[in-house]
Amino acid sequence: MRTLFHLWLDPFSRKVRVVLAEKNLDFKLTVEQVWDRRTDFLTLNPAGDVPVLVEEDGTALSDSAAICEFLEETAPDPGLIGKTPGERAETRRLVSWFDRKFYEEVSECLIAEKVMRRILGQGAPDSRVIRAALANIHTHLDYISHLADHRHWLAGEELSLADIAAAAHLSVVDYLGDVPWADHESAKHWYARIKSRPSFRAILADSIPGLTAPKHYANPDF
Repeated sequence: MRTLFHLWLDPFSRKVRVVLAEKNLDFKLTVEQVWDRRTDFLTLNPAGDVPVLVEEDGTALSDSAAICEFLEETAPDPGLIGKTPGERAETRRLVSWFDRKFYEEVSECLIAEKVMRRILGQGAPDSRVIRAALANIHTHLDYISHLADHRHWLAGEELSLADIAAAAHLSVVDYLGDVPWADHESAKHWYARIKSRPSFRAILADSIPGLTAPKHYANPDF
C-alpha cells in the first residue's frame, strides 16, 4: 500500500489526502515531524518537507503540486483538473492562488505563530503577524464567495483541485478557530458542501495532540 508522510496541520498534506480519497486510492498515513530532520526521510525528499507519497513500488514523490499531477495522470477517474485547456488553466490558477497567496498571507502565518512556535519552544506568538493574517483572510473569503456566487464550484461546474486546495487551507485555519464564517455566508455554504463529502471525513476526524478544535470544526452543518 502507498504511504503518505504528512503533518496534521499541513495544508499541502491535507490537499493530497483529499485527492487520494476522491480517487478512491488506498493509502496509509505516517506522521513525519519534519523538524527532526530524519536521515531516512531526507533520503526520500532532500527538501525535508511534507507531503511525500511513496508508491507501492517504492517511488517517492514530493511537492503537493507534483503529487496531484501524478495522481491525475495515473488515476484519471474522477478527473480533478478539468476537461478543456481553459478549465485546466483556471483550476491551476486557483490552486496557485491558495497554495501561494493564501498560504503566505494567512495559513502559514497562523500555523507558524500559533502551532510551530509552541512545538519548537520559540516563545510567545507574534501578535502583529496574527492580526495581519486575520485581516487578510477576509479578502480571501470575499473572493471565495464571489466565485461561489457565480459558479457551481470554484473553478467551474465540477468539483476540482481548486476546491480541494482552498478547503485544505481553510480547514487548517478552521481547526485553529480563526475563520470568520459569520461574515462570509457564501464561502461558508461552499465549505459546508466540501465538508459533507466522504473524502473530507478523515480531515474532520483529525485530532492534534495538545490542540483541541472548536466544536463546529467537524460538523458539516456548522
